[in-house]
Amino acid sequence: SFFKKLLQNCKENYDYYVIIPHFLDGEEQAHNVINTLPKEKLILLDKIIPGVTGHYGAIYENFEKDIYTALEEALPQLTKYHTINIILPQNTYYPAEIITGLNNFCRQYAFNSKVVACIKTEEIKKGEVYINVMEDDLVTLVEKILSEDLKIGYDVGVISYNETALKKIILNGITTISTDFQMMGEKAAELILKNSIEHIETKFYLTLRNSL
Repeated sequence: SFFKKLLQNCKENYDYYVIIPHFLDGEEQAHNVINTLPKEKLILLDKIIPGVTGHYGAIYENFEKDIYTALEEALPQLTKYHTINIILPQNTYYPAEIITGLNNFCRQYAFNSKVVACIKTEEIKKGEVYINVMEDDLVTLVEKILSEDLKIGYDVGVISYNETALKKIILNGITTISTDFQMMGEKAAELILKNSIEHIETKFYLTLRNSL
């Protein structure tokens, strides 16, 4: 793989290796490649990769817990809906723990849940919430909702992963759930400066807006 070749060609050239392990394919073998690096020089960002051994630094999201607690915080707004869909394409780098967290929440609070692999072919239904993780899917989702003459925040709800400035503006505000990317970067720099192999869980935020 390109990732393997890249690391093999420059393994001795750097003081630190800061890796965001987002792989669309080959993730099951990624730990073998990463394990060839000196662990005291390794920092993983965003998620822990099973199979990576030794003592290394990490700033990571707890995907299962984060979606559960974010939805729990949004419970007053969610009560006007009966089903929560998550749009998760098969070729995504987002982990399955997100689905586990969503299913746990829906069981606890009596919502239906569904994983939508392709939003382009999905029928948008009144009384349902849609969570997108990929930015392209948000555009498709909003277009479909508007074409069905449904009102966002009343007929259907929209929650988008990852806060951006644009989401404050689109449709008078898109509700987001997002890790603290600034904290992630700052803590990674701290690990390097302190020569630390600490594992730090990032904070995760719900930002409620009119789309819910």
